[in-house]
Amino acid sequence: MIRNALQRFMYGRYGNDQLNVALLVLYLAFFVLYLVTGLEPLYWISFVVILFALFRLLSRNPARRRAENAQFLRVAGPAIQWFRLRRTIHRDKEHCYFKCPNCGQQLRVPRGKGRITVTCRSCGATFEEKS
Repeated sequence: MIRNALQRFMYGRYGNDQLNVALLVLYLAFFVLYLVTGLEPLYWISFVVILFALFRLLSRNPARRRAENAQFLRVAGPAIQWFRLRRTIHRDKEHCYFKCPNCGQQLRVPRGKGRITVTCRSCGATFEEKS
């Protein structure tokens, strides 16, 4: 019953996206800084950030919110992808990662095979690397 009420309330509203997640992280950062330093402006900045995140979450204008999210991803997308790749490389102990010298594409090869010739799937360039 409560689930149905929540579904009915959220019907037609925008919901969550990557920009909202970033706003929540920003809110937490400002709020923790406020707790550590006790500076009142940090509390109000965090309050405004969480209000904006709630406004976006409950908005009934999805086209506008999608445009905001797309603009955010254009600016922050490369940094997000870089952090995701670093996390993947750190977790994957069975492969080596290389960047193609021709096109910059990330390539993954098995670890421990010695010197191997790597062929880029995207541009066809070949180069030799130690795995």
